[in-house]
Amino acid sequence: MYTLRSLLLTGLSLCAVEAAPRNRNGGIGGGRGAASQRLTAQDQADQIAQGVSAATDGSTILDATAQVNGQDVRFKVSAPADQFLMDTGIDGSAQATGAVGTLGLNVLLHGDGGQSFFDFPNQAVQNNFAGVAILAPDPNLFWGGGSGLERTDGVAHAQIVNDLVKDILPQVLAFDADSVSFTGVSGGSLLLSGFFLPAFMQNFASPAAGVAARARPRSAFARATNSTGQKASQVLLNCGALAPQVDVSADAAAALANTRIHFQSTQAELAELQESIPAAIVAYEQVVSDAGLAVQQIAALQTVDNSPDGGHCEFDELDFVSGVQLMADSFAAVVQGGDGVLAGTNVNVLNPVPGNEQLVFSGAS
Repeated sequence: MYTLRSLLLTGLSLCAVEAAPRNRNGGIGGGRGAASQRLTAQDQADQIAQGVSAATDGSTILDATAQVNGQDVRFKVSAPADQFLMDTGIDGSAQATGAVGTLGLNVLLHGDGGQSFFDFPNQAVQNNFAGVAILAPDPNLFWGGGSGLERTDGVAHAQIVNDLVKDILPQVLAFDADSVSFTGVSGGSLLLSGFFLPAFMQNFASPAAGVAARARPRSAFARATNSTGQKASQVLLNCGALAPQVDVSADAAAALANTRIHFQSTQAELAELQESIPAAIVAYEQVVSDAGLAVQQIAALQTVDNSPDGGHCEFDELDFVSGVQLMADSFAAVVQGGDGVLAGTNVNVLNPVPGNEQLVFSGAS
């Protein structure tokens, strides 16, 4: 059973939420300051009220909580007010229950501690994609639970993401269910690549034309074909990736053969990610190769870069937060058919995976 509730925004400060993406040892997740020794990151997040606010582009943000698979899961949706369902009670909402809209979705999973959920870097409508962010249902706000590369709740959290997007969001917003893409940040990228993509990508992308795979009944949520052929789903994996931690089904493999994936890192990435990201790149290349794609096709579908001379998630070579924002601003350029140049720079990150699997790093954060 799925239920939806929202609270009025009271303007509480983000400073109550742990912002550091790393622990004292430089790994993913972990350490807390003095204030957070008294409260978990989830407790601190609960102190920040939910409700309705304005996005940076003037559209409307709904911050709400739904119960999914027995868990309270907080999420944000940013879109023009008239695209929200009237049941939400948002001023200007104009869509009836069951309405289908023209906007796609860019669903973001934050890094450890939840910083990017509250920053909501993908909030502005970009290239006709509305922004969505989901908060990890974990005391530490770690996607997949656990710590470091060991994401012990990865299976359950991947299921929650799938079910929230498929079953809850249509109760909130009128959108095109055939245009749903995903962005990961650090730990969120670990959840996407390690658990979500191999288990659920078939729910968001139909098989690539010509790829042999067992057919399954197509739901209303399966990506449709059109006169110009099938569109690829898009996945942007920022500062983190895991090889699949669960079996990749034939259905998921066929869908991944029609999924645009970009792996983005930096020169001074965290040491453990310097090992896991190349391993993930090799694994996902192998998945689509086994599904029948030729090298040239893979090169067009999967790309990689670690050229920015920064630390973990510092894609602008300055800072975690501004670096993540840069990639959000560059989503269309990087994975939606653009020129691959990061916003406001001359840095082109579209290097084909074939031949560039083994990234060379200059140091470690």
